[in-house]
Amino acid sequence: ERGKANSHKGLGWEAVTQKIVSLLNQRQKPIVFLLWGASAQKVGAVVTNPNHLVLKCAHPSPLSAYNGFFGCGHFKKANEFLEKNGETPIDWRT
Repeated sequence: ERGKANSHKGLGWEAVTQKIVSLLNQRQKPIVFLLWGASAQKVGAVVTNPNHLVLKCAHPSPLSAYNGFFGCGHFKKANEFLEKNGETPIDWRT
């Protein structure tokens, strides 16, 4: 339901997301995981591959963005990690 927090919860997306993240964790190519909010951080707990970067903070929703999302520096940190690993940085403005 549009505009309602967690309206997608309990519809099977948790299992799909968990499987995708688990498969991505197996890749050797470095990946940045941006885990924003408690739900994402729970799913991201399976990321154990030292080749990857895991960045955690509050969800960027208007209700919690000022509790850690603003100022977390994730976009800069992600790009620094990508460049360090020979990847093209992301233009986050688009």
